[in-house]
Amino acid sequence: MIEYLIGVDGGGSGTRVRLARAGAGLDYTEIGEGFAGPSALSQGTEPAWQAIGAAVAQAFAAAGLKQPPLDDLAIGLGLAGVHNGSWARQFIDANPGYRVVALEHDGATTLAGAHGGQPGAIIALGTGSVGHALLPDGTRKEVGGWGFPSGDEGGGAWIGLGAANYIQQVLDGRLEGGALADEVIALCGGTRPAIQDWLAGATAQRYATLAPLVVRHAEQEDEAALEIMHSAGYEVDLMAAALDPEYALPLCLCGGLGAAIVPYLDADTVALIVPPQGDSAAGALRMIARQVTDAGL
Repeated sequence: MIEYLIGVDGGGSGTRVRLARAGAGLDYTEIGEGFAGPSALSQGTEPAWQAIGAAVAQAFAAAGLKQPPLDDLAIGLGLAGVHNGSWARQFIDANPGYRVVALEHDGATTLAGAHGGQPGAIIALGTGSVGHALLPDGTRKEVGGWGFPSGDEGGGAWIGLGAANYIQQVLDGRLEGGALADEVIALCGGTRPAIQDWLAGATAQRYATLAPLVVRHAEQEDEAALEIMHSAGYEVDLMAAALDPEYALPLCLCGGLGAAIVPYLDADTVALIVPPQGDSAAGALRMIARQVTDAGL
């Protein structure tokens, strides 16, 4: 019988693992937590499994337990990048030995964790962005999640890209600078050649490192930062309306930017917001508990 269940929330900013002791049926008791670097599938299969393994080891250590062989463990994973079918297949094929593996995109596990499996909607705002809803009739709906740079509007990378574009215009003299421009220019190298080098190697994760600067300067009434954040809020409003045109479902804003976006949302969107019951790792635990129970393990 499977004694331990593992729930994983993996994205471009980091990996969170929740460890639980399996009980009867769908029951389990959470006993430990671990953290590691990014495990979004865009990072590559091997780095993703390495980050997950490090977080799993940390979770067992936090619980004061020796980690059993992987063949004795069941792991549920909500990972960014699962929408890319080839990445998902490569990831499953590279399973380092877990007895049971359940893989979903992180939006689905976030939805399951946020509303405890009940109807509701979520918009996850981290490095990227995606919205999911579980409707009262049991059907699911997805909005966004197309990936950076063509999608993921309102997410950290999208906000950071806006900041990068802003400083280009400031350095050219097309726009006036300000406190946000000064800090972003310094962070990206300080000179035009250095900034061009920074941009040449910029990934979604690198652009997302600029988002906290935009959030902070918007709070300080920097006009450029406010414009970027209001644009991000508008995109999130559009996602909320597409998920739930009737404005009838409770909405959870999840991810590192969930709370930061609230001041820039329409009042109709804000009225739907409720605190999440659990996070994506909790949703991944629910998923793997169900799979283990259904398999009689």
